[in-house]
Amino acid sequence: MIKLDILSDPICPWCYIGKSYLDRALAAAGDHPFLIEWHPFQLNPDMPAEGMDRRAYLEAKFGGKEGAVQAYAPVVEHAEQAGLKINFEGIQRTPNTLDAHRLIHWAGIEQRQTPMVSALFKAYFVDGRDIGDPETLATIAGEVGLDAAMTAELLKGTSDTDDIRARDAHARERGVTGVPTFILANQHVLTGAQPPELWAQVIDDVTAKLREAE
Repeated sequence: MIKLDILSDPICPWCYIGKSYLDRALAAAGDHPFLIEWHPFQLNPDMPAEGMDRRAYLEAKFGGKEGAVQAYAPVVEHAEQAGLKINFEGIQRTPNTLDAHRLIHWAGIEQRQTPMVSALFKAYFVDGRDIGDPETLATIAGEVGLDAAMTAELLKGTSDTDDIRARDAHARERGVTGVPTFILANQHVLTGAQPPELWAQVIDDVTAKLREAE
């Protein structure tokens, strides 16, 4: 197996699209060679803990409503190509994702990391749920197979908070400036939402090399 490390943020639309493309390639390949691990990268590390109104956030970031619409036009186009329907109208708040990343970390301990990432993407982009809200996160944890009550208790404290921040900072120190970022075997880096065709070629190449090494 080859390690595939993925740096992502559950409120990043390109990460959602990129995962969809990767999933499509993995499904087509069947028996793929990757051992996948997800890593934290906050698009908005300075976001208030309670998050903020999404419209206000976007207009401030992109210089008004028109700028926000223009910035998100490519996202809408690529989401449609990926077969995803993003419910932008349903997203009321832009959350701080620190706790969501804690949830992904805990899910990894239970071998449920990728399902948790999928659930968070769906919760935010499809269902319009506030994934910065501890109660919502505990409910999602239960839906993925984690202990919801235990998760709720953990979220009340600061368990693994420093670790998540340190890992985020380490990624930036290594030169990561945006997500999704995919790192193959700690050597080769792919950035952005790569199409299924590219992933199919990568899977074929990696599989061939593994067979040669047997």
